[in-house]
Amino acid sequence: MKRFAAACFAAPIALAIAAPGAVAKEADEAKPTAAAPQEYTANSTSKQMRGTFGGKSVSYTATVKEEVLKDDKGTPKAAIVTTSYIAEPRDPSRPVTFLWNGGPGSGSVWLQMGAFGPKRVAIPSDAKDDGGPPYPILDNPDSLLDVTDLVFIDPVGTGFSHVIGDADTKDYWGITQDARSVAKTIRQWLSENGRWNSPKFIGGESYGTTRSATVINELEGGYNDVAVDGIILISTILDFAAGDTDDGNELGYITNLPTMATTALFHGKATAASPAQFAEEARQFAIGPYAAFLLKGQNASAQERAAVRAQLARFTGLSETYLDQADLRVSPGRFYKELLRDRGLTVGRLDSRYTGKDLDNVGEYPDNDPSFYGIDGGYTAAVNHFMRDTLGYKTDRQYVTIGSVQPWDFQKEGRTSTYFNVAPYIGKALRENSDLRVFVGQGWYDFATPFFGAEYSLTRPGYPQDRIQFHYYDAGHMMYVRDEDRTKLSADIRQFIRER
Repeated sequence: MKRFAAACFAAPIALAIAAPGAVAKEADEAKPTAAAPQEYTANSTSKQMRGTFGGKSVSYTATVKEEVLKDDKGTPKAAIVTTSYIAEPRDPSRPVTFLWNGGPGSGSVWLQMGAFGPKRVAIPSDAKDDGGPPYPILDNPDSLLDVTDLVFIDPVGTGFSHVIGDADTKDYWGITQDARSVAKTIRQWLSENGRWNSPKFIGGESYGTTRSATVINELEGGYNDVAVDGIILISTILDFAAGDTDDGNELGYITNLPTMATTALFHGKATAASPAQFAEEARQFAIGPYAAFLLKGQNASAQERAAVRAQLARFTGLSETYLDQADLRVSPGRFYKELLRDRGLTVGRLDSRYTGKDLDNVGEYPDNDPSFYGIDGGYTAAVNHFMRDTLGYKTDRQYVTIGSVQPWDFQKEGRTSTYFNVAPYIGKALRENSDLRVFVGQGWYDFATPFFGAEYSLTRPGYPQDRIQFHYYDAGHMMYVRDEDRTKLSADIRQFIRER
């Protein structure tokens, strides 16, 4: 009996010792096999074209292509559409410029079909509504193709760009996530086109300037650098506190005042020799007596209040009674409605030259922004017609001119502060790349990204001022909608590129 018990006890031990290979084989067979990376065929089209830009005849290839971004395992995760215009014959020493718009959530249609692409949509230049189609699509002599090849990038969720399969948009919708995907797209494009040693420029408009700052950090902030020759900032927003007028933030009233002044001048509510002169007077008042008054809060004297109120009325075109009721702090939203209330009109946010008519005249804020609904139809029609019909890009997707990319993660990597300012990325890049220069273009009539806010952001300590140049235009956020300013902007940037 004892021998039987011992034998029974020993049997399973013997089996376990005798068959480790068999057990391992069974375990391996039970494991799911690693899935092969899913296949994805990038959509693309190309067309040979010719045009005259900056007075020079240029043959070029226009290519619309999905740049497929993959994870470390080779699985396709996102398709970012680039539209490239490359001069022929190709020259690897020729500059290449990567451009995008803002939002976040905006496609590159605005800069591409409005300013720098070889074709542009013609909309009224005098701040009038663009009406209904057909909209003329014209050759654009102001395109930069005579001095640089051009690559327009639509980040995920904009234009025709999208995630692939079960990829999560949260991996792309955020300040750092977005910058990484755009930087990866640039690296990929450089490799595919043999352009690693070309002079390089990057740039954007509006939130696209925010993206430019975060992308330069991704390109030059580590050890695997992509060195850049220039950053082009159009309608700049880097320090998000600089233009904000939430309760308790006095800085926004300071940085918006010069734009209120130029707007009042444009609409005949103020008097001065020129927008540039009036803007400078307003700057000095805003940063001097007005800033001192605001910072004193309720400790400001009655005499100071009266003096500031009188000057504020002169610069804004608003009555002293209204200013007093607003406690000498007028937000842009209230200004849009109040400036031309006596005419039954509102002024635009993106471009305060534009005027609109609300349902009634008693509200505190406008119903909508006339400087946006005055142009959006023309651009949407133009980009779809050009991409689909002229270039032959075939897709069932809708082109997203401006769409929702929410929730957007505004948290800088490694930071928990609610203060959101990406300008230091540019300061760092300037200090660490002695050839890097920055172009800043601002419209006098832009409340979305006021020019004084851009100046404030880029004149803090740590920014080499000899390599930052400011240019100003007699229009608003999208200064290129005005014909004279599109030509001036193009000439200014063309010179900036040539000076590399």
